[in-house]
Amino acid sequence: MHTPDSRSPPPTDPDERARAYRQHCIAALLRGLAVLVAMLLSLLLALFAPAPAAHAAEAPPRVVALHGHLELDYTLTVQVDQLAQWAMEGDPRQLVPFIDGRAITGNTPEAIDLVHGRLMFHLRISDDNRAVWTDLLGAPEGLRRPVTFSVGPADGAPFDTALTGGQRVQLTVISPVYGGIALALVVVTLAVFVQLARTTSIIRKPGPGATQPYDLGRFQMAVWFFLIYLSYTAIWLVTDATDTIHPSLLALLGISAGTALSEAVIDAGAAPAQDAREGGLLAEREQLVPQLGARSRWQDADADVDARTRQQAARQRVAQIDQQLRTLHAQAPEAISQGLLHDLLSDAQGYRFDRFQIFAFTLILGVIFLSDVYNNLSMPELSPTLLGLMGLSSGTYIGFKLPDRR
Repeated sequence: MHTPDSRSPPPTDPDERARAYRQHCIAALLRGLAVLVAMLLSLLLALFAPAPAAHAAEAPPRVVALHGHLELDYTLTVQVDQLAQWAMEGDPRQLVPFIDGRAITGNTPEAIDLVHGRLMFHLRISDDNRAVWTDLLGAPEGLRRPVTFSVGPADGAPFDTALTGGQRVQLTVISPVYGGIALALVVVTLAVFVQLARTTSIIRKPGPGATQPYDLGRFQMAVWFFLIYLSYTAIWLVTDATDTIHPSLLALLGISAGTALSEAVIDAGAAPAQDAREGGLLAEREQLVPQLGARSRWQDADADVDARTRQQAARQRVAQIDQQLRTLHAQAPEAISQGLLHDLLSDAQGYRFDRFQIFAFTLILGVIFLSDVYNNLSMPELSPTLLGLMGLSSGTYIGFKLPDRR
């Protein structure tokens, strides 16, 4: 039996063959356009489709929380999102805190927890970050101040942080507990000193009672003692540093102490000379008094002319001694304070420029001293020239006292 072919035999007519060829070309073109449109649609979908959320490795690390007390010599823990992913390419051991955008170099993490994204820091002052801490803690306006906080590489930019703007953290400048205790001690010390200065001779010239004039040398020594005492306490409260007194300050204290000591020696040397002269006159007067006798005995009896002459000479000498004693007492009146400023700037001859000079230098250097401590959190280191100026001023003051006492 004959089985017919499933494929149609090729047309023999030329027109039919041309028509079939055109249909074949059109179908091929349509299939190519369909493929091209599909490729374009796939490309557009790929371009405009949102990035997959699961690709977390491209998300940057971000500081989200801080646990602990932001203060020098305290430990705090920082929570950082995406820390483990960042650690795949970066070194978390080189991260440091950033406070107000400033890197606290030298304070690398003491503990790292990549699983929970936590870093633990112990804040300390070192030679590398002392300038940064001085800017952050210097010129304090209160016990605390708000700051932004983040972490990041020491030689790079800080991580993004949530602790900024309205979420800033409080940096403790002075501990309220230790600050309160230190303030109470300083106030008590100053109050006791002021009371002693008013009622005793702690900064007055030696003498009985509490009415002696104030002494310039002792006053200068007291000023420098309290300036260093207050500055040392303040620097310790802010920076926790205890070795802050420079050798130049010891020299300054030595100059002020030497001035007070030299003045005391001169004053002590002048008083015995006057006392010895007065004692000699009194002793001579006591020897002459028995020779005077009673005036009536020489008037009623026939006395020897020589005895009468000796008695008259004794009377005249006693009168001279009494006059000399009155003169000595007039030259050395009782010393009574005329007020702090008057006592410091004047003596028995009136106001003196050498006293004014040492008083003015003490005040202006005291202001500069406190300003340096307040802004830089360190004791100023005085130059040899400045110490020489203070020594020259004190030496001039002591030199003017010597001829006065003679």
